[in-house]
Amino acid sequence: MNLRRLVLGTLLAAFDGPTPPEWAVDLVAEGLAGHVLFGFNVVDVDQLAALTATLRFARPDVLIGIDEEGGDVTRLGHRDGSPYPGNGALGATGDPGLTERIYRSIGRDLAAVGINFNLAPSVDVNTVSDNPIIGTRSFGDDPARVAAHSAAAVAGLQAAGVAACAKHFPGHGATVADSHLELPIVEAPLDVLRARDLPPFDAAIKAGTKSIMTAHIRVPELTGDVPATFSHAALVTLLREEMGFTGAIVTDALEMQGAARIAGGTAKGAALALAAGADLLCIGADVDHALVEEIVADVIAAVHDGRLPLSRLEDAAARAAELAAWAALPADCPTGTAPPASVPSEDRAADDAAASTEIETDGVANLGLAAARRAIAIEGEVPPLAGALVVQLESPSTIAEGRVPWGMYPHVAATAGTMRLAASATSAADVHAAADGRPIVIAGRNLHRLAGAAELVEALATTDRVVVVEMGWPSAWRPAGVAAFLTTYGASRANGRAAAEALGLAA
Repeated sequence: MNLRRLVLGTLLAAFDGPTPPEWAVDLVAEGLAGHVLFGFNVVDVDQLAALTATLRFARPDVLIGIDEEGGDVTRLGHRDGSPYPGNGALGATGDPGLTERIYRSIGRDLAAVGINFNLAPSVDVNTVSDNPIIGTRSFGDDPARVAAHSAAAVAGLQAAGVAACAKHFPGHGATVADSHLELPIVEAPLDVLRARDLPPFDAAIKAGTKSIMTAHIRVPELTGDVPATFSHAALVTLLREEMGFTGAIVTDALEMQGAARIAGGTAKGAALALAAGADLLCIGADVDHALVEEIVADVIAAVHDGRLPLSRLEDAAARAAELAAWAALPADCPTGTAPPASVPSEDRAADDAAASTEIETDGVANLGLAAARRAIAIEGEVPPLAGALVVQLESPSTIAEGRVPWGMYPHVAATAGTMRLAASATSAADVHAAADGRPIVIAGRNLHRLAGAAELVEALATTDRVVVVEMGWPSAWRPAGVAAFLTTYGASRANGRAAAEALGLAA
């Protein structure tokens, strides 16, 4: 096998738009491992099935990946929000069996449109409430609970024929920085990592996960001066030799600053990651033909000048090919015709032989909504809220989430008043006046660290009946004087509907 084909076999590229450009299809035919799809590639199920069929026509075993975590990180639901709660809510239910059913349903949704590789689940143990990038993507802050749900998620996805990817190794949950923007540092000894961060990865391995994704985080005692993505000690000594993982090691996007800034650019990171022990390289979202060719040329040069042993490149390409062979869809999967099922909608119940994927709750057969209802925690007494003023505090989206609709806003009955506002630009007096004696419901994400939010809530609680709905990662903050405090553990469409129902405000 020539060097160019070997290198292509380790790359996951991407492209813009709803139709694969000619170069993207040609590279698949030439041996490119595959492409990762983003929200900008998704219009509807027919379009998506046609897109994947085009790639599969170029080569049947192409990997077609996506970040479909459910909850706050969704690509299928990027226009309306996910009909599933995310990991935070699933962990809060304490029911790994439910997590398995949710992820099996997500896997079925992906397989129905020809996607065979999900860059999920996130198995990070979120031990820092100010973590800016994991939060509700985590099953929780307890390693044992996260481990149980991680294994269930892997089992559910792969039962649907979609390869899972447990991320972000060796654990992104203790960071206070976003690796999209910088290189986070986790100052922890290895015994802390083994007790706190690694159990979910061990559980995912035991559950048979086909791949594990690296984190662009630096753990000085393990990785030295480089991120885990470029660390032989992390990927080979720890993950391969100590933990016994034999599947494909996948990098997080090399365009992220946690990797690119250290490597000297996106392309330069490829050879470093391969040399460290990675097998499959996610380039990122901003990819064109020129960047792929730059990466290929740099990796070939690294083989020639000794930075990357040929045997390591051959091993990486072989592991990527093994993953692709497992994930190759059977003949009756989408080939350009209409898919056998749609991207999930809120009123769709699971209706195939997996009857266990359907949960009946109050006569409503809907897996995602039923799970979101079970996750809600209520502290205090919810007062009568007929005609309440519902205030949604705007919060920025992370790069992982993208600009996906979120919150209670679409689910509130017309009899309630609604406002969207920025907490830092609003006075309590203005909201009090707008309420005009009605109770006030304030909903937001990560309210404890949203500028102006705590002050606004606490001021209003001195003059009004206030209910708070926390739709991000909960903290220890509980404002004095509020009637009730609801935690949803996520802000997806399912979470928003469940919160509106819990308050008696649903349309």
